[in-house]
Order: sequence, then C-alpha cells, then structure tokens
Amino acid sequence: MYQVLARKWRPQTFEDVIGQQAVTRTLKNALKSKRIAQAFVFSGPRGCGKTTTARILARALSCAKGPTPEPCGVCDACVEIAEGRDIDVLEIDAATHTGVDNVREVVIEGLAIAPVRNRYKVFIIDEVHMLSASSFNALLKSIEEPPPHVIFMMATTEQHKIPDTVLSRSQVYEFKTISAKTVAERLRSIAGEEKIEIADEGLMLLARAGEGSMRDSLSAFDQVRAFAGDSIVVEDVVTVLGLVGRDLVFDVLDAVVTEDAPAAFALVERAIERGYDLRLLCRELARATRDLLILSVDPRRASDPDVAADAERERLAAMAGQWSREDLLRAFDQLTKAEQEVRVSDQPRYNLEMALLRLMHLRKLLPLSELLAGGGRVATVPPAPTGSKGAVPRAVPASGAPPRASLAPAGTQDPGNSTAGPPALATSGASGAVAADGAFKDKFLSDVKSAKSTFYNLVVASAFRIDASPAGIVFSFLPNQKNAKSQCEEQKAWLASVAEKVAGKVVAVSVAVADAGSAPAPAPASASAREQSGELWRDRAGAPARSAEDLKAEALADATVQAVLEIFPVDKTTVEER
Repeated sequence: MYQVLARKWRPQTFEDVIGQQAVTRTLKNALKSKRIAQAFVFSGPRGCGKTTTARILARALSCAKGPTPEPCGVCDACVEIAEGRDIDVLEIDAATHTGVDNVREVVIEGLAIAPVRNRYKVFIIDEVHMLSASSFNALLKSIEEPPPHVIFMMATTEQHKIPDTVLSRSQVYEFKTISAKTVAERLRSIAGEEKIEIADEGLMLLARAGEGSMRDSLSAFDQVRAFAGDSIVVEDVVTVLGLVGRDLVFDVLDAVVTEDAPAAFALVERAIERGYDLRLLCRELARATRDLLILSVDPRRASDPDVAADAERERLAAMAGQWSREDLLRAFDQLTKAEQEVRVSDQPRYNLEMALLRLMHLRKLLPLSELLAGGGRVATVPPAPTGSKGAVPRAVPASGAPPRASLAPAGTQDPGNSTAGPPALATSGASGAVAADGAFKDKFLSDVKSAKSTFYNLVVASAFRIDASPAGIVFSFLPNQKNAKSQCEEQKAWLASVAEKVAGKVVAVSVAVADAGSAPAPAPASASAREQSGELWRDRAGAPARSAEDLKAEALADATVQAVLEIFPVDKTTVEER
C-alpha cells in the first residue's frame, strides 16, 4: 500500500526535526538530566512538527534504553509508538473528544491505572484548544498534580485559546515556521532517496507553496509527483499547484517601474487567462518587492536561495537598481492591502489594476522632508512666448542661497553663439559656453530625464554643480542638501548604467559635497531685464516690483506645488498674491 511522503518521511528522532533546534535541544537536555515536566504544550503553525515531537518525546521516555534523548527505534515501545498502537500512549483528538464527559471517560478515569509495560502513561492531546471550558476545568487538577507515572503532551495551533491556568501549569514550547531554504534542502534529500528528478527552482516553489509547513510542502510534492511522475520540471509544479511564475511577477514590476499602464493591464489579463488566483499574484508581487528591498539593503544576499533562485538572480539584481527603498516600502504596503481588497471584492481584477496604477503614481513622490529641504526648489519655467520652442525645468534657489545647476530655456541662445543649441545643464558662475564634452553631457542628462523625470527634476536639476564627461561624472550638492544627495547616491548604479550606454564604456559616477563659497551668485538683474530674458532668479530683498510673471514663477518654483502638478497635471495655472 502506498504511503504518502509526509507520513513515510515523518521524523523519528529529535535530529530529524528540522527548523526547531531550540525546542529539540531543550527536550534532549531535559532527558539527559532526568528533569522531565508533568505537562507540555507544543504551540505553533500547522505542519511544523508539534505532534511529531510529542511522539518522539514519548518514545524517548518509553524506550528500553531510556529515558534517553536518542531512542533506539527498534524496541517494542519505539516501534509501537511510531505505529500508533502502544497501549500506554493515548493520542486524543480534542476536536472529537470536546465534551467534558469524553475527557472524564478517556483521560481522568485512566489516570489511576498504571502503565502496562512502559515507564509512563502518556496522553497526547492534539488540537487541545478545541476542548470546551468545562473540559479544561476538569483537566486542570490532573495537569497540575498528575500521578508520577502520567505525562501530558498537548499540541495546538492557537495557544491563545488555551486558558492561562492550564498554560501556567505546563512547559510551553513555541514552534516556528520553517524557512523556505530549509524546507527545500529537506525536499532535495527526500527527492534523492525517492529517485525523483526535479530542479532546485521547482523545489523552492514547493517550499514556498508550503508557507513554512514541512507537511504541506510534502503534500504538494506528492500531488506534483502524481501528475508528472518521477521526472518533474518547473512548469509541472506551476501547473499543478496553480502558482504564479516569477517571470510574470517581474514583468508586472517592470511595467510599474517604467510607468507602462497598458502593459500592466495586459499582464493582469494574461494572469486571468492562465487561471491564476489574483490574491496569489498580489502575494507574489509583495514577495518580490520584499526580495528587491533585501537586495537594496544587502546586495550580498543575492546568492541566498530564499531571495532568488539561480535563474532569477541576474534579473532581480538588475531590477533592484530601478527602485528606491521608499518606493519598495510603499509598493509592499499597497500590494498587501490589494491582496485583502481582492479577497473580498466582487471584481478582483479592477482592484488589482487600480493598485498597480497607484504604484505608478506613488513612485513619483518624494519624502516631504526632502521636498521642503532648504537650498533649492524645482520649478517649471512659465510658458514661453508665442513662437519659442518652450522651456524645460530648472532649479530655483531659496532666497539668499547661492545659485546651483540650472537648465536654460530651450531655444535660448548661448552668449557669443548665434545659433540656438539644445538645453544644457550649466553650472553656477559658468559663462554658458558648451564644453568640449557637452554632447555627452546633454545626451546623458536627456536620457536621465526621459527615464526618470521626477528624479531628474527634484534631484539632478537641484545639484549645485554637475561635471560630466566620458572620463567621469560628479554630482555636487550643498551641505544642506542631505536628502537630495542621499537620493542621488541610491541611484548611482542606475546613473552609471545610463552613462555607460551613452559613452559606450564604463563611466564612474560619484556624489560629492560642494563648497558653497566656490560659486557666488551672479548679481540680480532688474525686474524688466529678468522678465525679458525669462530668468527666474529672484532677489526678494531688493526686488523693485512683483509682477504677475514674477509671482507665478515664484509659486511654480515651490517643490510642493511641483510635486502636486506632477501627479495632477494641468494646462493652465493662475496665481494670486495674498
């Protein structure tokens, strides 16, 4: 008769119990020192070894060599307890024997009867939290002062339902969920013994499907084996268990990071066509953001199979450079909420699609502390006069702050040059002439802006100075621009990849602190001159007038206003002075 893997490979010794070293070590030491309690409570999630540990402890107490932390497994007591037919070890299902009459008949009346062969009469009560209040009251005195030959072992998945009076009279051992890595290693060992061929990626999927339960993972393994036989490929695991492939998960995250809403909708459609549970898709998306956050915090974890399998490691590492930690934290929160919404929604597809759109918009947000940080603001140049080529964002300094890197309006002619050139980032105090490496710099900044416009507007354009050439790129920030500098440092790897594509070779990117006194602000021009030239620098202390254009430029220069306009774009704006 076929025996399922979960029963065939049930642990027979304390060493076989995986992921519960603290519990097994304590019990082994208690057996060695002969300090054995009269009642134990084994608490923890399903399938993590509670009842199995109780049986092993019963064998250790009843073994012919015992009490011993290493039962022989061949004596009559060891064999009969393992097979569940030892007369001195009573296993009781509390879900069945819930009433007080059952407890009195099965447990209390048998306490006075000495064990037939073994040293102890052992009562293993599974799912003990299912007992009624009167049943617990009936057991209370017996658990506190049982006969010397009686030991109680109680297993539960819901410890909070057990009365404190019972817990206080017992030794409580808390079992933990088993890590996916540990479960996968155990599955690999079992697959080798059973002569089953399966890739490590498939084993990791089985381990994750068990959600920390060794028994659930083995049951899933049995199910996949029934479908595919002894040669199992990853697609078999995905098909049988209805799991969501990581490729689809990564594609969805790519659509979010590139703000490609049509692609996100198409991927949700594909998931529905394949019959995926959208709750599971949300859960896997949240898991992927967690993996990306781990790599962001500690890139050395890329080799951890619990974070990334071999086949996904390269893609996951590449994606980590596209997300900030704040974005990943927001994404995890949103996806966790989306899973709950999908669970109760009549239209789960709509909830998931809207959650993905929210993620795209939330990626445009920066911390309020950074938006309000002193030293600079980002503003959009007011609409250019009719016939001009328009304008691009520039940095607007706070009153009294030295000017930082700014963008000249598109179409503005460089002094000394009769032809209008493309927008170029000029550093403070510079004459505005295009440097020898200007083409590289223009192309690099243009690519940065097109890929991450918000990051460009709020971080790159606020830099005090940018030196860019194929030999290297240096972003300099003022000492009070700590948040912008930190944001730039987080994106160094991505900036280097953009520069490498432009230069055709590796370009070093660094972030430095600038000397505020090295680039004094130019003398402010008159109000009429500023209006004619489109310049946005304002001398608030000595401004002779506050024209409508000046007021509008000052309002649009505010970082908070700019952040709102980024999320809720409008064609026309009006400004009133109060």
